[in-house]
Amino acid sequence: MKKNFIILLLAFISVNAMAQKPQTMNMPLVQTKYTADPAPYVHGDTIYLYTTHDEDDAEGFKMKDWLLYTSTDMVNWQDHGAVASLKDFPWYKGDNGAWAECVVERNGKWYMYCPIHGNGIGVLVADSPFGPFKDPIGKPLVWRTEHWSDIDPSVWIDNDGRAYMYWGNPHTYCVELNEDMISTKGDIMTMDKIEDYQEGPWIWKRGDWYYLAFASTCCPEGIGYAMSKSPTGPWEHKGHIMDHTPRTRGNHPGIIEFKGKWYCFGLTYDLFRLESSRHAERRCCMAAEMTYNADGTIKELPYFQDCKLEQVGTFNPYRRVEAETMAWGYGLKTTRENPSGPWNPTLFVTDIDDGEYILVKGVDFGKGANELLASCSSQMFGGRMEIRLDATDGWKAGEIDIPNTKFKYETFRTRLTKCEGVHDVYFVFKSNSMQKKNLFNFDWWEAKKVKEI
Repeated sequence: MKKNFIILLLAFISVNAMAQKPQTMNMPLVQTKYTADPAPYVHGDTIYLYTTHDEDDAEGFKMKDWLLYTSTDMVNWQDHGAVASLKDFPWYKGDNGAWAECVVERNGKWYMYCPIHGNGIGVLVADSPFGPFKDPIGKPLVWRTEHWSDIDPSVWIDNDGRAYMYWGNPHTYCVELNEDMISTKGDIMTMDKIEDYQEGPWIWKRGDWYYLAFASTCCPEGIGYAMSKSPTGPWEHKGHIMDHTPRTRGNHPGIIEFKGKWYCFGLTYDLFRLESSRHAERRCCMAAEMTYNADGTIKELPYFQDCKLEQVGTFNPYRRVEAETMAWGYGLKTTRENPSGPWNPTLFVTDIDDGEYILVKGVDFGKGANELLASCSSQMFGGRMEIRLDATDGWKAGEIDIPNTKFKYETFRTRLTKCEGVHDVYFVFKSNSMQKKNLFNFDWWEAKKVKEI
């Protein structure tokens, strides 16, 4: 008990340190919302990270929709908002239970497998990874008699074209999917019990080996894994990708290969710990690079916060960059809603308070940018946005004063200096008045190289 208390105390201290200097630690991937149950999918040069969504006031599980984030470098993530919700299933009449989903692409269609707690696993289909997702069958794809264990689906399409869906707590179930991906083939298989298995199976293949990662026995849950020469087993338990630890409570793995490296995604409660030492189901997704031993087994990782997640490539600023693209933005929110003003169909950053900031990592200005455009709006007093390099108090490359625009978005410009090569860019928000909260909204920005006059 004393040892666990010390570990929890150290964890609380470390997450508070993370709030002060996030660029020096492995951070939650998203800070503007509570996200959980990461389901990463690689398509082309982009990671599509689908997540569940813990509401800001959740105590137990309060989950209504599924979110999407994208990245091309593993550290800067663009928020695309909710791409599906419980309302997309007309046969379900509740308003809670949007649990851990999985998304795969096949033949130009995107399939989202959505467990609705206590009501089986539904399926949605879209022509784009961004939706809109529609229910093609009007009923659950899977809903067994023991329906409370129909959770956490993971879908794998093998090299021979056969597709399988895995799910279940406390047992692992598997069923083959037809090529249409919205109907099943044959009977549901109950796999032999895998040592330390609790829930959240995640399937992938490397070489001749099939891997099944899972949230290991609660509580706290770690991330365990098993290996097999067949997609249907038998599975041999091989140990942990990440061991059980009192520094977190639950977990849910998602494993991908991206640009020649392997990554393990999971969840923690570290974001909520920045605000409180008590427990609530307000979780955050994290990731760490994962490596293999020569025999195909996986090298065990330390806790997510103790791993190092490096940027893959650099970030291009010479385009319209949505403001909700960031490596860090704790304290900020993203939304399409504007309670006191006109509807905005696109996402924007709001709830901007004095001293908060957006960090975009590894921005490559090349031979140099000398101008920055930013689209912002303000209801009342407005504020100031400083563009700083490499630290919140680093070189001030530019500055924009944002007045009251009466909610209308306007494009502001500032001259940039010393923006050459690769830098971490901080958009630091400051107040120009007594008002310290809700200074303005931030929609997009773009760096330019303009001809000097």
